[in-house]
Formats: sequence, C-alpha cells, structure tokens
Amino acid sequence: MKNTVLSKLRNLDAYPKVNEDFFTRSLSGGIITLVSSLAILLLVFSEFRLYLHTATETKLLVDTSRGETLRINFDVTFPAIPCSILSVDAMDISGEQHLDIKHDIIKKRINTNGDVIESKPDGIGAPKIEKPLQRHGGRLEQNETYCGSCFGAEQSDDDCCNSCEEVRDAYRRKGWAMTNADLIDQCKREGFFERIKEQEGEGCNVQGSLEVNRVAGNFHFAPGKTFHQSNIFFDDLMSVHKDSYNISHRINRLAFGEYFPGVVNPLDGGHWTHETSNGMYQYFIKVVPTIYTDIRGRTVNSNQYSVTEHFKDLEYISPNSQPGVFFYYDFSPIKDPIRVQKLIHLNGD
Repeated sequence: MKNTVLSKLRNLDAYPKVNEDFFTRSLSGGIITLVSSLAILLLVFSEFRLYLHTATETKLLVDTSRGETLRINFDVTFPAIPCSILSVDAMDISGEQHLDIKHDIIKKRINTNGDVIESKPDGIGAPKIEKPLQRHGGRLEQNETYCGSCFGAEQSDDDCCNSCEEVRDAYRRKGWAMTNADLIDQCKREGFFERIKEQEGEGCNVQGSLEVNRVAGNFHFAPGKTFHQSNIFFDDLMSVHKDSYNISHRINRLAFGEYFPGVVNPLDGGHWTHETSNGMYQYFIKVVPTIYTDIRGRTVNSNQYSVTEHFKDLEYISPNSQPGVFFYYDFSPIKDPIRVQKLIHLNGD
C-alpha cells in the first residue's frame, strides 16, 4: 500500500515533459531562457524591496491642546563650573517658578580631563551635625529637639532652619542675598565654603528632566541659587565674584518629549567655548508639537524644535544680569502629525 502511494506521487507531474522529437535546443533559446530568468529574479527582488520600503507622510494641523505638561530631557556638561554652585531653575509666563530644582536631576563632578569624580542625585548627602546652635542662641543639649536659627529670615516664630540649604531658602524667600555664609552656623558646620573651595577647578555634568507647563517659558543653568525680587533675578552667592564664572558648555542631549525614529535634535552634541570668564549664553527655541505614528499604528506624542543662539557679555549689560546658560522656549501654534506607512503598488500604479 505504501509503495503504491509513493509510486503515484513519483509519477505526478503538473507539467509533463515534451517529447524530445518535438523541440530543438539552440543558442538563441538558451540566451532567451537566461535573460528571462534574470529578468524574473530582478522583478521579484524589486517588488520585495518595494514592499519593505516605508514612506513618511507629514501634514500640518492647528494645535488646539490646552493644559498639558511637557517633559524636557537634558544632559549638559560645564567643564569649568563645579557642581557645588551650579543650580537649575525654570519659570514660565503663567508665573510658575521652580528655583534650584533637585528632583530628577543627577550631578556628576568631573575633572579637567572630563573623567567622573563623583555622581549622586542633587541635594543628597549632607554631613551629620553635632551640637548645633539653637534658634534661642544655645547649643543643642541631650534630649532636646533641634531648631536652628534662620538669622532674621523667619516668616513665623515657629520657623526653623536646620541646614545651610534651609537658611539659603529662607533668605531667598525674603529676597536677600546670602553674603555672610561664613558667619552662619549651619553653613560653617556643613563646610559650605570648604566644599566650594574643594571643588575649585572641577567641572560638572548635569543630566535629568524637568516637567513644565506647555506654555512659553525658560530654564537655565547658573552658578549659585537664584532668587527673585521686584521682577529681577539675582544670584545668592554674591561673595563668589561673577567674573570667575566660565560658562563654556557642551550639550550632550536636549529633547522636548519622547524619542521617536527620525527625530533630529539640533542642539545634541553642540559645544561652545568661552575664552573669557563673564557672560550669558542664550538659546531661543521654537518647539513644534509632533505626533508620530508608526506602521503598526502606535502613536508617540513628542516635539521637534529649531533654535537660534545669542551671547551677551555681562561687562556691557545690566550689573544685575546673571551669568549662565539660558534656554527660552515657545510653542508653535501648528502641530505636525507624522505617519509612517507601507508603499503598496497594485497593477503597476
């Protein structure tokens, strides 16, 4: 039974052979066969390649979104500004301000060769304080709750400043410049100026993200902590001379929103070297909301941007101007949907 089935399969032929008495082999026939085979192979390869090819379709729409937030991802290196005095601030036209931002930010101390010395989340790692000065003037005794003085910057009688950072925050809320940190007990015990002196000659790599409102605004990297008074922004490290700041920087990455295939961030990899030590570098960014849809229908809401640059020498502008690197961004009213799709050609169309 098995041999019979195999014999039938062996004799099965959808294209029976032509008897040799009815055809003649020739050179021209061989050439035609070869050329036809190559043409068929070429057409199959071309159609398969066309099937794999994708096309990007773009169109412009009016952006009607409101009340949304935007995540800004950054990675910036300052070869000549130590991490101990470098702060990140953000503010927008709605009046919202975030000064000396610490969450979701990592600072890496780097040496003159660009090698990492230390890496840690910002704002973590204050030393333990023994027998600190109490708000009433005495030293902390056993079984007593510590409540440090804010040195006149208290907003109420119950306010306590238990670290140099809290004293600086209290000063900032009052709009005062912190010019006497060497006389403040918390800063002396935490080695505030010792840390600044220890990190002299170092640089800093700052990376992280900011969550901001989807309205025009700016964020900046500046030496010292910014405080605001009468619509003017000041630096709280007035005892460190502004002309000692070299704002040379390298932007390793700057993105507004999530990554999507084909996105080009024009500032990625850019660097700017300042020969002198006094200035303000400004980037003016136009952000274009973008919706990216891949061939499987998955959607990514992100942004693209264009940028112009400008440098101000602080020697020739207002003495209250702050040195640093500033990113001013605004949003385009036009949204750019991008769709990736297959190119399918039927009947030669």
